[in-house]
Amino acid sequence: MTSRLRVVIADDERPARSFLAALLRSFEDVTIVAEAESGTEAVAAIGRERPDLALLDLQMPELDGIGVVRLLGRDSLPLVAFVTAYDEYAVRAFELNAVDYLLKPVERKRLRETVNRAHERLEKAEVSEQAARVGQAIAAYESSAGRPYLDRIPVRRRDEIVIVPVQQVASIVADGELLCLTTLKGERHTITYPLKDLEGRLDPARFIRLGRGTLANIDIIARVNVMPGGTHVAVLANGQQLQVSRLQSRVLRERLLHL
Repeated sequence: MTSRLRVVIADDERPARSFLAALLRSFEDVTIVAEAESGTEAVAAIGRERPDLALLDLQMPELDGIGVVRLLGRDSLPLVAFVTAYDEYAVRAFELNAVDYLLKPVERKRLRETVNRAHERLEKAEVSEQAARVGQAIAAYESSAGRPYLDRIPVRRRDEIVIVPVQQVASIVADGELLCLTTLKGERHTITYPLKDLEGRLDPARFIRLGRGTLANIDIIARVNVMPGGTHVAVLANGQQLQVSRLQSRVLRERLLHL
């Protein structure tokens, strides 16, 4: 007999979440272990329950389904099926990378296929393989869809997620695989995320690269000190002093130091 599939549902719209839950409860081989009405709750629920499958709404405020996947990381990621209103870019990316998805309104027959597929992948121990596919699908989706620039950056801290408004971020400095975000008030947050990828999600009119591992909010640069050798030190409104590389000093001069 097939073991029961443990599922977490995440959707910020109560009617959609309730409808999906009702469909799942009609399946004898499924157990709903948690329901989440936000991406933040989804991350907590998945970390707590360790489900076999997460049904994640692709469009949720503050932290969407993709944000949930990024925060969890591959090691703690269950099987994932994204739930979305029709999005041609998402559908194309998911199909190309063999990532399951459900279109709203979800049909019982299609949901049954998703459940069956999840059972098969668990039996074949393909969870880690699917995690890689999800990452590839996200990259393809973001590349083709031209997703809007970030307004907020979610930061995981033990059992909570802090939402940091991008406009309050003064600087982002890479330290190996970690990124240190410092706010205008001097608060420090750490996330695991490639600097190049995050830079691509930030408005280039707002952030400028100061060096190989440093980004700064242009609006928060208070003054620029000229150093020997043609380099500069950017002094931010929060008191931070950031070294500017020789190459980026040219860019800085063009962006900030000319009328």
